[in-house]
Amino acid sequence: MAGYRINVEPDDNGTLLITCPQLPIVVTFAEEEYLVRRHAVDAIETVLASMIDDGEDIPHPDGKPGVVIDLPALTWLKLNLYWSLREAGITRAELARRLNWKRESVDRLFRLDHKSRLEQIESAFAALGRTVEVDVRVAA
Repeated sequence: MAGYRINVEPDDNGTLLITCPQLPIVVTFAEEEYLVRRHAVDAIETVLASMIDDGEDIPHPDGKPGVVIDLPALTWLKLNLYWSLREAGITRAELARRLNWKRESVDRLFRLDHKSRLEQIESAFAALGRTVEVDVRVAA
């Protein structure tokens, strides 16, 4: 998996300011260091969900060194599905047609707050000529 790089700086009121250079609208705070990841993931997912809803271009993580916040696996899959759909140049309605699903079922695949099943996501990727591979590693 991958995620977005964040900046963490002390704020003037004793909290930690969290920003994301690639997603400038991401701004959140944490009162303690151990809360940074949780608050960063929440803020990034909120922004990504809004961008997906609005059909905006979402940048891929830049891979630059720094503090990288890995996104949850399901979020990462849905984000990759969004990028794949846009790269294919088709609409969600066309994806629903290819899958022979109701449009509402396809729309749920792109909602970050919906717990889609892995086989549904794999089917959507297959309809776009893609496959999903899983890579498990020892945590750093």
